[in-house]
Amino acid sequence: MSFTVEERGRPNTQDYRVFFKNSEGKYISPFHDIPIYANEAQDIFHAVVEVPRWTNAKMEIATKDPLNPLKQDVKKGNLRYVANVFPHKGYIWNYGAIPQTWEDPNHKDSDTGCCGDNDPIDICDIGNKVCSRGDVIKVKVLGTLALIDEGETDWKVIVINTEDPEAASFNNIDDVRQLKPGYLEATVDWFKRYKVPDGKPENQFAFNGEFKNRDFAIKTVKSTHEFWKSLMSMKTNAGELNCMNTTVSDSPFCCSATDADTVVESACAFGPEDPVPSSVDKWFYYEN
Repeated sequence: MSFTVEERGRPNTQDYRVFFKNSEGKYISPFHDIPIYANEAQDIFHAVVEVPRWTNAKMEIATKDPLNPLKQDVKKGNLRYVANVFPHKGYIWNYGAIPQTWEDPNHKDSDTGCCGDNDPIDICDIGNKVCSRGDVIKVKVLGTLALIDEGETDWKVIVINTEDPEAASFNNIDDVRQLKPGYLEATVDWFKRYKVPDGKPENQFAFNGEFKNRDFAIKTVKSTHEFWKSLMSMKTNAGELNCMNTTVSDSPFCCSATDADTVVESACAFGPEDPVPSSVDKWFYYEN
């Protein structure tokens, strides 16, 4: 199963979009149409890379737009870039989401005591390869961190690309601690402090910032898949989410290929990119 992307609009502007196609060349939603499992028997999942490692543009699956293309987040009318909080440059992993998952904002998690953040579940890929925006990779789940972001549960699932040459050595969160010393501590530090340059307080964590193991993480991912199923069958109110899809045949939101083509054709034509503001390269320093 392979996927490709088609860019629309001008990169580094608010009209920029990245649409997805399946192996047949049909437009799909990365939120709803890419299967959660690459290999269900082995608990290997698909993941959509939104932000390649070392980059700053906060790209995300546009959950409220038809076909859910990638777009850059906007805050207060401006494109959002994540600050460089020393010693971290941009995102320190390939960052993305597992398709066909949803953190239900109406469900209070029994472990964290907070409701979901209304998005697909997030992943941090610790593999060696720096991925490209829109890559769909197959990942092995190693553990998870429970970020509490402005009162919402926002799981960060630690994964490794199964095509990584070292993937066989990583099977649980302790393997990361042993084989990539400092990476988990840096991950907690990154999530704790990345909003501070924007004037926000440090983020908090459930479980005192401790990572939960592989089994816990897989169970969490699978529970968000069940929430997604309820969303797609209209057992749960979608609210502002756009559930348009082209392959979930038993979903009332399933549309025709012609409808999907119309969505993409209505987007701006691909054009030259705008320059990235020089302020994106600024470093922020502060003591813990």
